Amino acid sequence: MAHVKERLDVSLDDPVLVEGLPGVGLVGKIAADHLVETLEMELYATVHCESLAPVAVYHGGERDVRPPVRIYAAPDADLLVLQSDVPVNKEAVREFADCFTTWLVDANVTPIYLSGMGAQKDDSPPAMHGVGTAGGGALLDELDVDLPSESGVISGPTGALVNRAAEQDLESVALVVESDPQFPDPEASRVLIEHGISPLANVDVDVTDLVEHAEDIREKKEQLAAKMQQVQEEESSQAQPLRMYQ
Repeated sequence: MAHVKERLDVSLDDPVLVEGLPGVGLVGKIAADHLVETLEMELYATVHCESLAPVAVYHGGERDVRPPVRIYAAPDADLLVLQSDVPVNKEAVREFADCFTTWLVDANVTPIYLSGMGAQKDDSPPAMHGVGTAGGGALLDELDVDLPSESGVISGPTGALVNRAAEQDLESVALVVESDPQFPDPEASRVLIEHGISPLANVDVDVTDLVEHAEDIREKKEQLAAKMQQVQEEESSQAQPLRMYQ
């Protein structure tokens, strides 16, 4: 059963939700954190699916303790962001996807899922492509988001969410960006925001800090990235070419 506890009474009209679960390159996590901070988003709801670890999270300089998985809102933009401070482990993936997707359907929310695909870095900006479920692909066509150049698989919690969206006939979009397979990748997150999230959600987001403070962001996220690297093969959200499974 979906258990999303709303803590802010706001009116939303067909909102878009950006998913920011930790994964390869922490591209979704970095993008979600940047959106929440830059747009000064408010805590809208907390997520209490049965499979999520019952831990309490506190932040430096703050007294309040909060659940690890939360939803923030920018009501004027009809934008929601799913923010998580912990990975979703492999035993929890299926139940979490079922639980959260039930809420998405009931609340008439269109999700944008984010995933990194490990790639060697060079001087060119990371490439991004998009796929969709239940008509979500048409949104990508309107914005000229690239088609995938080869077949692939999105795994981990994000893959489970996309899978469930397809099963539930929920309109959704999944953006896949080339990212550093080992270290936090703010540049890949910038590409997601600038060329995917901003046009899809029709919201203007300043990405200057992601460019100017990339090294600081990388250092702050390295501990979580190391944890994700340890569980990457089984638990981390990531996109991979389908040939790796053949």
